[in-house]
Amino acid sequence: MSAMEDQVGEVLLRNCTIMVLSTEFGHSTAELESSNSTLLLGMLGTMLNTAGLTMPKKTIARDRLHDCVYPVTEPSHNISWWHKLTWVTLFIAMLIVAIVGNLIVIWIVLAHRRMRTVTNCYMVSLSLSDLFMAALNCLPNFIYMLNSDWAFGLELCMASNFIAYWTVASSVFTLVAITLNRYMAIVHPLRHRRSRTRTQTVLILIWVISVFLAMPCILYSNIKTKRYTNGELRRACYMLWPDGRYPHSKTEYIYNILFLCVTYIIPLLVMFVCYTIMGRELWGSKTIGQMTQRHVESIKSKRKVVRMFGVVVLIFMFCWLPYHSYFVYAYHNKEIVSKAYVQDLFLAFYWLAMSNSMVNPIIYYWMNPRYA
Repeated sequence: MSAMEDQVGEVLLRNCTIMVLSTEFGHSTAELESSNSTLLLGMLGTMLNTAGLTMPKKTIARDRLHDCVYPVTEPSHNISWWHKLTWVTLFIAMLIVAIVGNLIVIWIVLAHRRMRTVTNCYMVSLSLSDLFMAALNCLPNFIYMLNSDWAFGLELCMASNFIAYWTVASSVFTLVAITLNRYMAIVHPLRHRRSRTRTQTVLILIWVISVFLAMPCILYSNIKTKRYTNGELRRACYMLWPDGRYPHSKTEYIYNILFLCVTYIIPLLVMFVCYTIMGRELWGSKTIGQMTQRHVESIKSKRKVVRMFGVVVLIFMFCWLPYHSYFVYAYHNKEIVSKAYVQDLFLAFYWLAMSNSMVNPIIYYWMNPRYA
């Protein structure tokens, strides 16, 4: 029996080697079939060790060989129909609230001249980021994670990855811009200059820098196809970097850590310091002499705005913390991706992160009567 298994294994390895050499390196199938197994393996080893061959090409070839030699009967992650129904209900409800809510915020500011303040211009930018995230990125990614199959092609894979990073960066940079704008108006009012041109310039810079940060998604997004022995086909949308793919790519790990610092840790630290100083200025300072009614109303108005955006920042921190933490943890503890519960766990973290686009309009309506 073992001799028969060894023979089957040799035949399988030979056929898989021929397949990889023909599909990935362009060798003639007829010529390959006339060569012996030792020569074929030598050719494949030479190709994979060629200095001029890029790491992505090597990674794809090795993946194809591995999937062919070690076929899997069926996908490891399949969830029950009631699981899917639960997640579909949660995501659809979140998407409806996010899309409708952010559209209303944008309409209120753009359709009413009295609402076109500097702060509201930043809020429109924030709502646009949330709208793009919900409408263009969340739905295809949710379907992908639910079915473990990317059915939308390479172009949408690139666009989806790009929009995800682009909108996250633009959202947090807009929050930082709002914070700094409020900080200057409250702590340094004499040095604060309100200008529509300056606001537009800041917003353009925010969106341009966000595009720059998301560009690797256009350059390195890729599709991997895996066919199981039961005939099922699964496609993965992932990032194939010059030094390989997750979890072997150090470039991807460094990029994600830098992105985490630039779009989460550092902005939160900056906003925490600014809101702490503003809080002391508005709630802790004592004014000498008697305040006029106009001064009292001005302080109340500033307190409302600071309180509202403070809540926005706290919700942002809470919504994105599990999502960011998961990727850092999974890189150092790779066995978690094979756990039975990982699909539900990641869907929960992803839903919480995406729900940030839904929560912001609710906060505006709740804490700012001018939006009601």
